[in-house]
Amino acid sequence: MTSHGDAPLGVFDSGLGGLTVVRALRRRCPAEDIVYLGDTARVPYGTRSPETVVRYALSCARVLIERGVKAIVVACNTVSAVAIDMLRVELDLPVLGVILPGARAAVAASRGATIGVLGTAGTIASGAYPRAVASLSTRTEVAGQAAPLLVSLAEEGWVEGEVPRLVARRYLEPLIAAGARSIVLGCTHFPLLRAAIEAETAALAGGPLPIVDSASATADEVASFLAERGLATSRSAPGSLALLVTDLPKSFASVAARFLGEPVVGGAADAAGRAPIRPETDGAGRSRAQGVDVEQIDL
Repeated sequence: MTSHGDAPLGVFDSGLGGLTVVRALRRRCPAEDIVYLGDTARVPYGTRSPETVVRYALSCARVLIERGVKAIVVACNTVSAVAIDMLRVELDLPVLGVILPGARAAVAASRGATIGVLGTAGTIASGAYPRAVASLSTRTEVAGQAAPLLVSLAEEGWVEGEVPRLVARRYLEPLIAAGARSIVLGCTHFPLLRAAIEAETAALAGGPLPIVDSASATADEVASFLAERGLATSRSAPGSLALLVTDLPKSFASVAARFLGEPVVGGAADAAGRAPIRPETDGAGRSRAQGVDVEQIDL
């Protein structure tokens, strides 16, 4: 019989960007089984009203609970910003977000200087990062900048070259002008653009500044939380990963693999004509390849 600690860890995001958090979790907690839900039919959440985000988040969390998860990691800055408290009230299991771990890492890196945050419009408008930072350091200021085009560039795989550098510069300029001396990647898409963001930050600031990846910070805090609560798996073999999605777009295989950092099965060829991995499927429509299950569900 599977112990509670050997139950899977649940992770969800509005789309596939949260797979950067899964990627970090699989490095930090390699034996943990993970069930990931990407709400690809209703992405993006960053431009939705707070009420809609809460409703969507609850529906995603309940699906994961039905899959028997032991805890939920909200791998979405927007949901972490506006819905995390409601999730904790409504759900009878631990819920961890990405805002506080990112803020904690940024406070440590900034050493009292202003922290710059790149995020979605919803995350920046929520004021979640300033609140999280204030709970950790009353003398550290936060400057936020919504960066919607960076999301699109990451989705398209356009992460190198002049265009991403120019877009990154446009969003970073007001942060550096506001005195930011560290930059938080406050969206799960942004680690894919880290090289461009690092280069432009250094150029604008006259030297390199700390870049805080909230995905890695979250993975570290999840590992500590599971150990402290006695919820870490007792297994030593590599854990499994199951991907649940609410829609299978043509570009699913390439986009998911880009965020996860390993091959993922998909549907039809993407817009660039790249052929997907063709998995065998069972009678329920589930597919398996490279140790990753992919299942389309309805919410």
